[in-house]
Amino acid sequence: MADDEYEPTIENIINSEKLKWIFVGGKGGVGKTTTSCSVAIQLSKVKESVLLISTDPAHNLSDAFGQKFTKSPTLVEGFTNLFAMEIDPTPDQLAPEFMETQSDGFNLQEFTAAIPGIDEAMSFAEVMKLVKSLEFSVVVFDTAPTGHTLRLLSIPSLLDKGLNKFLSMQQNFSGIFNAVSGMMGGNTPSLENMESKIQSTKKVVEEINIQFKNPDLTTFIPVCIPEFLSVYETERLIQELTKLDIDVHNVIVNQIVYPEKDCNLCNARQKMQKKYLNQIADLYFDFHVTKLPLLKAEVRGVPSLKLFSELLIKPYDPSTPLVLPNQED
Repeated sequence: MADDEYEPTIENIINSEKLKWIFVGGKGGVGKTTTSCSVAIQLSKVKESVLLISTDPAHNLSDAFGQKFTKSPTLVEGFTNLFAMEIDPTPDQLAPEFMETQSDGFNLQEFTAAIPGIDEAMSFAEVMKLVKSLEFSVVVFDTAPTGHTLRLLSIPSLLDKGLNKFLSMQQNFSGIFNAVSGMMGGNTPSLENMESKIQSTKKVVEEINIQFKNPDLTTFIPVCIPEFLSVYETERLIQELTKLDIDVHNVIVNQIVYPEKDCNLCNARQKMQKKYLNQIADLYFDFHVTKLPLLKAEVRGVPSLKLFSELLIKPYDPSTPLVLPNQED
């Protein structure tokens, strides 16, 4: 396959007309948030509306843009079609209808709490239900470090299997359930009401599960730096994503050192990084590998993010160093 089929940019993602869900993730400290913000900014140039969501409890989007974000989509200052929100997909973030006891006495939160791990799954299903209802052109996820992200991405499949198993066993439960209900004077919810609520959630989960496994609709962008632990974790991440049937065909390598003048430390770091850059080239020869430089200033604020995001489309040229607006001499 010709080299030009794997351009060192994310043009393949920006130009995709069908892509709906884009996950950006990797090891902690590699620049996931800066990258996800940059991806969202480039998408905002060609899409009608873009939503950037942070699922990392640390929530760095507000720091990156210099603007406070909440659990509701907020327009990013300086844009007309880019929105951001910060959510924590844990049980206390469940939608109100799951937090409150229904009039029939059925509290789905209490019911699911008895199943290990199901609370986070149900919460994620509700988050996705909300996101889908907002109908953005494309959604970019700034995810938590690798382990949490893999668990999050496996939730739709696990929850789908769990709900299927429960519903398949409902006939076995019905006799016992009705007997208990009779003993308690009929004050317990009906099995039909329980099934109705679970079926409703199951429908959303099934659709999400199908979309996450559709490479036309979903892709994952691993972000790494040219160091041993990061490269190792990136390879593990890609292998796990493959097992989950989640598409990945881009890798972003961040914080690459390009010494401008004689600097022993810089030259030593460059030599060390070169070894891992060669490994990345060997491992991901059939990926779009985008290389981003380590800069003299933090990439914070809309002006800096806009400049930095251009490097996702036009490969960095070390002979013309990028100078950020907030960079000091």
